[in-house]
Amino acid sequence: MKIAVDAMGGDHAPKVVVEGVMKARDQWPDLEFMMFGDREKVAPYLTDETRIEFIQANSVITNEDEPVKAVRQKKDSSMVMAAQAVKAGQAEALFSLGNTGALLATGIFVIGRIKGIERPALMPTLPTVNAGRVVNLLDCGANAESKASYLEQWAIMGSIYARDIRQIASPRVALLNNGTEFDKGDPLHQEVYQRLQNNPALNFIGNIEAGNLLQDQADVIVSDGFTGNAVLKATEGMASLLLNLIKSTLLSGGFSVKLGAAMIKPALGEIKGRFSTSDNGGAVLLGVNAPVIKTHGGSDEDAVISTIVQIREMLAKQTIPQVIDYLKTHDIK
Repeated sequence: MKIAVDAMGGDHAPKVVVEGVMKARDQWPDLEFMMFGDREKVAPYLTDETRIEFIQANSVITNEDEPVKAVRQKKDSSMVMAAQAVKAGQAEALFSLGNTGALLATGIFVIGRIKGIERPALMPTLPTVNAGRVVNLLDCGANAESKASYLEQWAIMGSIYARDIRQIASPRVALLNNGTEFDKGDPLHQEVYQRLQNNPALNFIGNIEAGNLLQDQADVIVSDGFTGNAVLKATEGMASLLLNLIKSTLLSGGFSVKLGAAMIKPALGEIKGRFSTSDNGGAVLLGVNAPVIKTHGGSDEDAVISTIVQIREMLAKQTIPQVIDYLKTHDIK
């Protein structure tokens, strides 16, 4: 299994990317990598090129670049060159910590959409209140506008992913809506509800409200891209706010408060760990012809390793080919 890696994407690139790749390579002998980046900047960290083919890339897509324009104009960038290697069949998956919008554009315009998928969706893995249990939410921002057929296609892809990668025999699929009743929402969400309910390939459990997103009530939650992105950012922001408030309140208290803080420190560490990107893997762009995975730009090397594990599982379980096979016999429009 060969993975194309954008070594220059992310806040701490290329250090965390290169070191994470080398550790993953050492752990899984069935993995090979094509690494794209600036040799001069990568060299201090790439101390062992065993099963790592390095390819020079003369430019980088930054977070300040306009995504589609950058993909078209910076064809010699580490991200675009990595995607071109996947399209050419030289690698089987694309991994980057870089500009999210550019990676979405790269996946769609370079690697290409799966036939039968009208719009790909961005799908992160989120923690829930139950330790060890997670939920997949899609779409989280790849599409500003949506049609009912898009959401049905995303539900199918998300369900296949949850079954294969998370090993859930019959994933619970829910629709993010403004109420749990079947007739809630605008005409779009009412139509999506009926489509998901009538699709025999889905274990559809009905609507779910944003307040229950992390309550382990579903394994896959489908949303239009605008709402999904807003809900995801609000959830992440609230989690960060609460953790910071707890920390500052404990540290600013008196002796007894600080003593209590020391006693509950392990429990707080466990809660913080649930929201860590190091354990939950990256966000998958589902709907393109190969695994395209985006990890948070501020990730550390542990997050790089966990995302590579995620990619390895997708390749081993043939997740994308399964989506392609399903769509060959089911026309969802």
